[in-house]
Amino acid sequence: MKFKVEITETLQYQEVIEAENEQEAIIKLKEKYHHQEIILNEENYVATDFKVIEKVKKKDEYER
Repeated sequence: MKFKVEITETLQYQEVIEAENEQEAIIKLKEKYHHQEIILNEENYVATDFKVIEKVKKKDEYER
């Protein structure tokens, strides 16, 4: 049997943002992220998950 398996790594970053409300705080942090003022790397690692997505069907077994 063959299975399609997915690997998901989670990186996380936290920062205190001064804003009028939660939405503005998210927008400000997104802007910093998109302008590459925040770059996530292995120091921001928090988890790895493995999940079987599907069993590969017979006709797909010969594909890589």
